[in-house]
Amino acid sequence: MIEVSGLSKRFGSFTAVRDVSFAVKAGECFALLGPNGSGKTTTLKCLAGLAIPSAGTVLVGGNSLFEHPRSARALLSYLPQRIAFHDNLTTREVLAFFCRLRGLPSERATALLDELGFDGFQNKTVGELSGGMAQRLGIAVSLLPDAPVLLLDEPASGLDPEIAVRFRDMLRSLNRAGKTIVFSSHVLAEVEQLAGRVAVIVAGRLVAVQATSQIESGFSSGARLHICVHNPHSRLLDIALQAGAADAQLAHDTVIVSCAPSHRLAVLDALRAAGAGIQRFFTEEPSLEEVYLRYVNANASDPPGNPPGSLRRPSGPAG
Repeated sequence: MIEVSGLSKRFGSFTAVRDVSFAVKAGECFALLGPNGSGKTTTLKCLAGLAIPSAGTVLVGGNSLFEHPRSARALLSYLPQRIAFHDNLTTREVLAFFCRLRGLPSERATALLDELGFDGFQNKTVGELSGGMAQRLGIAVSLLPDAPVLLLDEPASGLDPEIAVRFRDMLRSLNRAGKTIVFSSHVLAEVEQLAGRVAVIVAGRLVAVQATSQIESGFSSGARLHICVHNPHSRLLDIALQAGAADAQLAHDTVIVSCAPSHRLAVLDALRAAGAGIQRFFTEEPSLEEVYLRYVNANASDPPGNPPGSLRRPSGPAG
């Protein structure tokens, strides 16, 4: 449904996106995952036709977004990260305006007001809405047309937990009905719940396109098991390594072990059998930034020209 090839976007000497290529199948829920400032929003704007790439092509349903823009854009509905509506319009008036603009029946606006939990807010002005409610209104506007492709930039940003759950349920329902959904996020938990595949973008570069389950396994493999013991001794490290740990350290009364989830129980049993006197233990999952860095460090060096994002590579400036 969407084919992106060699996409780059420069703003003067600043390269926001560099040589990004991926394809999204019809009916797929696909995520762009990366830290803030990594180029996700710029990529989505290029996909929506709101930013002209410096290089590369974007096809939507086989139509070139820039050679045949009307045919391509007719297949899209886009939700920007930052939403602005006139402060003096009510939520109902905003949706009614966009219904008229798109030639849609007013009943469509009424249905979305109910579906997205606008009870009591239909007649409030935009200026009276909280940030979360304003985000909810933007989501409603993006869902008005029956477009086969939804492009959503950080769609759950600012939503309270209850509405975020309802919104995710709605996206799953739309996806099951055949909608192609591409959304950006820097929150792994959000991506895990919705996307089948993930494109990881760091400092404007695409560093991985993987199934969500592979991203999850990247977190599991980097988890550290902290085991507090009565009688700490360096010999416990050898025992942990023999039981399947990839790495083991001793910090005061705590044995810190890196190992695959399947080996954790064996490590605990081996330490217990050796008389370690286990008091308690817990698993420390790696942060999202650590996983990003792992992807970056597994790839070639960054080309010069990109400014640093929210992450720094240990070997030099971020691309």
